[in-house]
Amino acid sequence: MSVTATPRPAGHPGYSQTMRRVPESAEAARTLVRTALAAWGQQDLIEDAALVISELVSNAVHHARLESIRVIVTRPSEKCVRLGVVDRSRNIPYLRTDSHGDNTRGRGLLLVDALTDRWGTDRYRWGKQVWGELTCD
Repeated sequence: MSVTATPRPAGHPGYSQTMRRVPESAEAARTLVRTALAAWGQQDLIEDAALVISELVSNAVHHARLESIRVIVTRPSEKCVRLGVVDRSRNIPYLRTDSHGDNTRGRGLLLVDALTDRWGTDRYRWGKQVWGELTCD
C-alpha cells in the first residue's frame, strides 16, 4: 500500500492511501489521519478525526463491493479538514435514527454526524465518496 501526497490549492498537501476492504484497514486509516493532522499542526482534531475515519472505513468495509477502498485526507480550506472514503458501491449511506433492539450495527453515521461540522456523499458514475469535515483552529 502506498501513500500519496498531492499539492492542493489551499497550499496543504492532500493525503490518500488505497487499502484492502477489511476491518483491519481502519487502523491504517487512523494512522494516515494522524500523520496528516500532525503535519498540519491540527493535533487537537486527531481524536475526533480518528473516530470519524474509523466509522467511514467500517461502513465501506460492510457495504462496498470490490476488494479495495481509498482513504483521503484533504484540507479544502485553511478552516477545515475533510476525511473521505471512496468505494465502488453506488449505494448511498443514510443516517439511521431508529433503534432495532440490540442491533449495534448501522449507527456509525450518527457518530460521524455528531463529530463533524458537516458530512455527505459525492456520487460518481462508478461509486462514491463518503466524507466528513472538521473545523480547524
